[in-house]
Amino acid sequence: MSKRVLFIEHDYVSLGGPIWRQFIARGFEIIRFNIVDQGHAATPNVTVEWPNLLEFDAVVPMGSPWGAWDDATIGNWLLPEIKHLKAAHDAGVPILGICFGGQLMARVLGGSVAPAPQPEIGWHVIVSDDESLISRGPWMQFHYDRFVVPPGAIEIARSPLAPQAFTMGRTMGVQFHPEMDPEVLEAWFAKTDGEKAEAAAAGLDVAILKAQTKYESEFSNRRAAALVDGFLDKIATRSI
Repeated sequence: MSKRVLFIEHDYVSLGGPIWRQFIARGFEIIRFNIVDQGHAATPNVTVEWPNLLEFDAVVPMGSPWGAWDDATIGNWLLPEIKHLKAAHDAGVPILGICFGGQLMARVLGGSVAPAPQPEIGWHVIVSDDESLISRGPWMQFHYDRFVVPPGAIEIARSPLAPQAFTMGRTMGVQFHPEMDPEVLEAWFAKTDGEKAEAAAAGLDVAILKAQTKYESEFSNRRAAALVDGFLDKIATRSI
């Protein structure tokens, strides 16, 4: 029987790219759970019926256009998600939080999340204390918020703007987007209210960003695969 990994997709465009592919290569079945579908993108404070996270061999909370601090806008599902993720972490279920998911895990484990003084968008090199787990990149960044590392967690990587990765027990949270490849970026930019306009508003040349993503994909795919391997081999196997 194959292992199962639950990808929590907070919005309707959360493709997993090389992260999906490496989990599959490691023998996992991908289960996708969407929270806010396209029809509710403008009214995201939906109520959902949560699966039992304890039934999965790993959980991956993905990104989101909303803030992991914004209970007023998305609290109907955000507050239950915090509860479910805390129970899964406490039970030893391995969790890999990506961008919003990393911020969310910081909040779940006693840290905090708040708007950053400026956005961090584009391909950026980061500083890593353990490149066998988190490489220097460059990694795709696309966020307006940042987290404070939870008490007792180990910060692994950072940029001048924000912490970029931490571990605590069998949880690893990252601020960047290791799932990024040209297909994922095109899906983001195809959103009606999507990231294309936000990238342009931040002063980025969208055509160049696409070209850079295409160029980086050969290398970033390998970095993403190594990140999944590091998570599964070093974090998910920790004693609890």
